[in-house]
Amino acid sequence: MRVLSVDLGTSNTVAVLSAHGLPPRVIEVDGSATMPSAVYANEDGTLLVGRDAERQARLDPSRFEPNPKRRIDETTLLLGTNVITVTDALAAVLERVAKETARQLNGVLPDEVRLTHPAQWGTVRRNALVSAARLAGLGPNLVLVPEPVAAAAHFASFPDRELTPGQALAVYDLGAGTFDVAVVGVTPTGFTVLAEDGLPDLGGLDVDHALLIHVGREVSFRDPGRWQRLLRPESTADRRGRRTLLEDVREAKEALSRHPQTEVPMPEEFSDVLVTRTELEALIRPSLLRSVDVLSQTIQRAGMAPEQLAGIFLVGGSSRIPLVAQLIADRLRVVPVSLDQPETAVAMGAYHVPQDDNPMRTQDVPSATAQGLQTGSGVQTASGAAGQAAAAGYAAHGTQGEQAGYGAHADQAAQAGYGTHSDHAAQAGYGTHAEQAAQAGYGAHAEHPAQSGYGAQTEQAAQAGYGAQTEHGAQAGYSGQAGYAAQSGHGGYPAQGEHAGQAGYLDQTAYLDQAGHTQTGHGTQPAHVTQSSQVTQSATPAPGLPSQSQYPGQQQGYAQQQQYAGSYPQGGGYPQAAGAGKGGKGNKNKLLLIGIAAAVVVVLGVVVGVFAFGGTKLPTAQDCQSVGSADDKGFTSCLRQLAGTVADTGKCAKGPGVANVPAEVAKLVGAQVSCSVSGADGQQVQVIYQQAPSQQSADMAAAMTKQLAGKGEKVEAAWQGNGLKGHYSAAVNNSTGWVVFTVEGRPLFGAVNVTGAKSGNANAMADLFEQKIQPGTS
Repeated sequence: MRVLSVDLGTSNTVAVLSAHGLPPRVIEVDGSATMPSAVYANEDGTLLVGRDAERQARLDPSRFEPNPKRRIDETTLLLGTNVITVTDALAAVLERVAKETARQLNGVLPDEVRLTHPAQWGTVRRNALVSAARLAGLGPNLVLVPEPVAAAAHFASFPDRELTPGQALAVYDLGAGTFDVAVVGVTPTGFTVLAEDGLPDLGGLDVDHALLIHVGREVSFRDPGRWQRLLRPESTADRRGRRTLLEDVREAKEALSRHPQTEVPMPEEFSDVLVTRTELEALIRPSLLRSVDVLSQTIQRAGMAPEQLAGIFLVGGSSRIPLVAQLIADRLRVVPVSLDQPETAVAMGAYHVPQDDNPMRTQDVPSATAQGLQTGSGVQTASGAAGQAAAAGYAAHGTQGEQAGYGAHADQAAQAGYGTHSDHAAQAGYGTHAEQAAQAGYGAHAEHPAQSGYGAQTEQAAQAGYGAQTEHGAQAGYSGQAGYAAQSGHGGYPAQGEHAGQAGYLDQTAYLDQAGHTQTGHGTQPAHVTQSSQVTQSATPAPGLPSQSQYPGQQQGYAQQQQYAGSYPQGGGYPQAAGAGKGGKGNKNKLLLIGIAAAVVVVLGVVVGVFAFGGTKLPTAQDCQSVGSADDKGFTSCLRQLAGTVADTGKCAKGPGVANVPAEVAKLVGAQVSCSVSGADGQQVQVIYQQAPSQQSADMAAAMTKQLAGKGEKVEAAWQGNGLKGHYSAAVNNSTGWVVFTVEGRPLFGAVNVTGAKSGNANAMADLFEQKIQPGTS
């Protein structure tokens, strides 16, 4: 049997092949065991991947995305002038692996392909991975394996590391993009995840960023202007310089794992910088201590003590940092284990997962969608079978976790709809693969998402669990743009133009909103469902292992990992999971999205302004394409139309007011007005209206504001009034309520900010907007 195992990582992809009865071996792509997970878009839209992409990036870094997996929650990537779906980007990486595998197998496809994924990934993200694999030609026999399960299987494959039923292994996975930890129990038939957690703002890329900032402090004073151009490149030459600097910083970080000191080559304007391991450890120690805290807490939630474990297994390339093992040993009094190459451990282990352990298989699923298949790997995919998941022992976190992955409960499927017609896929423009568009979940009509996909045929959706509408096929489930289409109204919002994240993690002030962390925090995961993914899996507890149901408060899906807030390495406490919210309101236009209130920073700089204009004629969409003049309060004619009665009844002034508008958002807009109005019980409400010089700038600024506002229970709906229409997104995070609202066809947007416990919940914020703020209300 020919088995291909693929670990598509944030920075690198590893593939392992076993064929003709031979032991598994790593497939070398371009002469290396690891292939960069990078993509580059040529002008004609074709994609280069791996080292080819990295080489081409030197010519035009704006067309380069080094870490598409880290942006899996986005709908699209803007590479140069090309809008590429994230699924297509991931598919291109997997296709390169598929071609190399076929070459080594003389054109024959593998009998089975195993794809690894973080244990905390919810259904939507797993479906995106499956969709990408199918587009890459790796189907149809696809198997999903949680990364910690694969790591445990690799650990147990060594003769002196055998694991027996009842034992458990802690897996500490510090990769390029995130930190994940899990306690994996051994069952008679294989493995199951007992507890899991992670930090979304900790990974090798964040270490790179910390080192870059340190280097900048040493040299930027010599030529501040040049340094700022490296952070925010304005020309191709600047982008090339930034790209080179990023590579040199990364190589210096890796060298410090082997040597006590090294030099970072700098551009000609600056002197090379000598950095020591001691300096790097001082920079990253706070965040690594956070990771050890999370490890300790996860072990406790699994009902075990560190000394009861069979071991603590280090995987992921960044676990090579010597300080990692040192801190774990100091805190837990257990010396962690690292076997061979930590970069290949997960891919190698996926092969060793027993077949009778039955990870999530993707064939023949539609017939079982409504029932929820139960197997033994502890993976839950939340296909409307929350009850079965809860009854499965270790799968108790399916009812909790998968709610955060958009609702294991069938009634949430009915509320949210998520169903869509496949013909909307072409209208929304989410990829060139029209036939797969509905399968991949790109089907929401971008201009009218509330009317053309969300909530259609909810009875069938409730019965089959998210979109098993028979007339459209199970593939039509999770129509997907439950936030992106709603927020853009322009065929899906483009990924941040010339943002720092496309070529690296450089921007000190914009790091959290642009440079690499833009891919999350929107509150809505892009929905990529294939007919092969709606299966509920669970495991029967092995003797001596605690039932997962003992820990009802554990991670809810992967929602905590969607929030990339908190500047590395400053720490300050990682986001805590919160309980799932209540069901949505009766308003058919509202889509309630359940996430986790994990953001620690709510920045609400958005939106639009309009100034008093003579006569009664309303400005046209064409009039609003340029900012124009403003009145003494800062209103342009377009902003005043958007503000409506708030412009007259509120206390308004030019600028963002008390809201903490990010500098990068402010750069994207041309006019900005802040108004204070009274809310319920006398609470003060801040409304910011903003007008950008272009639609793209407005979309980018609004998207960035949504990201920084955090994730929580979210209500999204369409609005209409005062001759305008658009969409809004309401949420509450850490006692701060917010609403971001956009305008169709005009570069205008706004934000509502309510601080304090009185902000209530997302529905209360939605009511506040509709009753007091929405244009056309009085």
